[in-house]
Amino acid sequence: MMRLALVALLALAGTAQAKDWTVDPSSTLGFAGNYQGEKFSGKFQKFDAKIALDPANLAAAKLEVDIDVTSTTTGNADYDGELKGAAFFDYAKFPKARFVSSAVRQEGGKLVADGNLTIRDKTRPVQLKLDFKPAGSGATLDVQTALKRLDFDVGTGEWTDTSLISGDIEVTSHLVLK
Repeated sequence: MMRLALVALLALAGTAQAKDWTVDPSSTLGFAGNYQGEKFSGKFQKFDAKIALDPANLAAAKLEVDIDVTSTTTGNADYDGELKGAAFFDYAKFPKARFVSSAVRQEGGKLVADGNLTIRDKTRPVQLKLDFKPAGSGATLDVQTALKRLDFDVGTGEWTDTSLISGDIEVTSHLVLK
């Protein structure tokens, strides 16, 4: 009888964890907005994501993403030059950004990750919409959210004018999971 209880406890302990995923280097993390009415986009070429996710056990889910903001590129030398300066990401003082989930939940048939995002020295709550698709032994995880750039002091001084640069920045990611 004691053996059966021990086996049952071990089985329950095993189900309390979400599946840990490795993020393939082909994964992407990008952003888009408008500058003087024209759309622009960019990407972070270096980021590290730790993903523990099983839709059948969302209580154990965890997402942690560390972003090397110095790897930001838009393909436009003028934009890239501004992004590294003090008015935007200020690479010298704040070379990293970080997201850590506090909960992953089901909402209207979709997954949502609640958590905190830190850019520069500002930490704010954000919600990420998740589209998780298992495929064989792997999966993909598409993520999207809209951030208010001024909440993180991205675009200070003359750049706070949201008629010049949109206040909302769309962030998307396509993670290939193994």
